Amino acid sequence: MISHFLSASELSKNDIEKLLFAARAFSTFMRKGENIGLLRGKTVVNMFFENSTRTRVSFELATRRLGGNVINFATSTSSVQKGETLIDTARNIEAMKPDCLVVRHSSAGSPATLARSVAVPVINAGDGFHQHPTQGLLDAFTIQEKLGQVEGKRVVILGDIAHSRVARSDIAILRKLGASVAVCGPPTLLPPSPEALGVEHSYRMEELLPSADVVIALRIQTERQNRMQIPSVQEYSKIWGLNQQRSNLLKPQAIILHPGPVNRGVELDPEVADGPRSVILDQVSNGILVRMAVLASVCSREELGQWLVEQNNFGGENA
Repeated sequence: MISHFLSASELSKNDIEKLLFAARAFSTFMRKGENIGLLRGKTVVNMFFENSTRTRVSFELATRRLGGNVINFATSTSSVQKGETLIDTARNIEAMKPDCLVVRHSSAGSPATLARSVAVPVINAGDGFHQHPTQGLLDAFTIQEKLGQVEGKRVVILGDIAHSRVARSDIAILRKLGASVAVCGPPTLLPPSPEALGVEHSYRMEELLPSADVVIALRIQTERQNRMQIPSVQEYSKIWGLNQQRSNLLKPQAIILHPGPVNRGVELDPEVADGPRSVILDQVSNGILVRMAVLASVCSREELGQWLVEQNNFGGENA
């Protein structure tokens, strides 16, 4: 059983493929309108110390669609406001016997710290600018769904790479699945040594767009910057925003992703965000399926394996 789910970098190619396969199996099964009881009798606590819409709601829906119970921990009404530490908060919740903690925190490494401090499984739902592994999985799932496979595809990630946990998780997962990845953004929004990411980089998207099968646009992470790192939002949009003219450089079947929330008119013009290449809302839907797979793998691994065998979708040796 997977004891914790903390980082995309820790996942092997086989781990990733199993989780994506489970997500596809859930998608097929749910179209029949039937319930999946892999978390029946189990309780998941969403501990979100950062604001979230898509991730929190999709983890809640994923838990419920697996038949589990979910409790949403609200920082604003908790003892955190009285000075209780993160570890003490988690240990007190652990004492109430939940089956899993889903943790989102602005401090990089927080889920890993909790995983060393509690016995209950911990799932990383985003920690600072470190990792967002379920976002990386759902992006890979969406690419598979739309283009057939990830292997051999050219993926260009645009925007605030330096402060993006999504970029780090996407790079780790997509490269393991055989994609070619390049990053692009202003020099101040790329790491000081971008080659350390293990991917190509450029400061001009026009050099990368014609070869791209997939573009992943990122929001400027102003909440993670210690100073203003672009002259203005208007200048950023003019030089690095993906508008209709630049999107015309893409291949006919290329798709555009964004982890959300989208700042319209900044990283994406509205006609691009809502255009035929955009699969942003598909990403949101797929997030539920991928998080179902992660929750089931962490909380009910043996039951998940048996369920997949029963669906005649997966061999016992891989379950």
